[in-house]
Amino acid sequence: MKRVLLLYISNNSGHHCATKAIEEALHLISPGIKTLNINCFNYTNPILEKTINSIYNKVIKIRPEVWEYLYDNPDIVRRTRKMRKLIHKFNSKKLKKLIHDFNPEAVVCSQAFPCGMIADFKKTYGLNLPLVGVLTDYSPHSYWLYDNVDAYIVPCEKTQDKFIASGIKKEKIFIYGIPISPRFENKADKESVLKNLKLDDDLSTILIMGGGQGLGPIEDLIFAINTIKAPLQVIVVCGVNHKLKKWLEDRKRLFRKKMAIFGYTKDVAGLMDISSLIVTKPGGLTTAEALTKGLPILIVNPIPGQEAKNTEFLLNEQVAVKAKDALNAAVLIEELLNNPEQLKQMRASALKHAQPESAIKISKLVQNLIQAEK
Repeated sequence: MKRVLLLYISNNSGHHCATKAIEEALHLISPGIKTLNINCFNYTNPILEKTINSIYNKVIKIRPEVWEYLYDNPDIVRRTRKMRKLIHKFNSKKLKKLIHDFNPEAVVCSQAFPCGMIADFKKTYGLNLPLVGVLTDYSPHSYWLYDNVDAYIVPCEKTQDKFIASGIKKEKIFIYGIPISPRFENKADKESVLKNLKLDDDLSTILIMGGGQGLGPIEDLIFAINTIKAPLQVIVVCGVNHKLKKWLEDRKRLFRKKMAIFGYTKDVAGLMDISSLIVTKPGGLTTAEALTKGLPILIVNPIPGQEAKNTEFLLNEQVAVKAKDALNAAVLIEELLNNPEQLKQMRASALKHAQPESAIKISKLVQNLIQAEK
């Protein structure tokens, strides 16, 4: 029985969604396979994980320019190299037990930290364990660069080119896209979904998302959209942000448009199928899902670093427009709804970059790497 270890960081994150999508695909194409999907940071450093997550969330809210400086800064990468090696060495005991107990035939990482940890572990112990690094954003950063990674999964040619320029061999790079659940290949029955949500089938539907954490200026967006004169209805996905969900539910009767409110949901694919436009922060997974559904994107409040890079990609490919703030977002929503030709062109551009089979392709590659080692 094949065994694959999947590593991510942060629960309810894009990295987590990516490993879940690959895990789902692995079981689809090989029902007997055994998988273990672990939050690597929590497994090795549970206290440090909480501390770093807390600091990160505060920094991106209060001083986003600090994160922008730290993100993919070659000087910071160079200065932290010794510290990262020390962390990897410190984690080695727990990692050794995990590898020994589960005995994986391949490891798949959706974030650079566990990928680097496994790469150093392979080097230290001379292992031939296939290691696959899966990028979940449209621009790579230098923390991904390790000699002992057997394959890199990237979302587009520009990402591949940047990796090659950084010294990664082209034959190690596979342009398979960001892995999303195979369920996104299915098309929902629009009429049935709208009926279940008590929404109208003759109105434009605006989908508002803030990732798994429900981040972004969603409260401001709701107030701004309430000023739009054009007929429309709204779906808001709050993720695990329970405070936001309660805030919306308490004020729903004050909203002049029909509104459906969700917490964390597994039916994002169906919600995208019935939507005319998505208003969101450009996280890699949400972006990949929207592209697969041919859904035009209105970008709000991108985090400096990875989301800023995703924004550049989406704007350059004419898949998205970017709002300066919530009020500007409302103006752009109305303009787009009054310009069906632009929406049509954005949908076509999105579908050009759709890669719905990414998770399946990655799973097949993993199995091929396992087979090659035998």
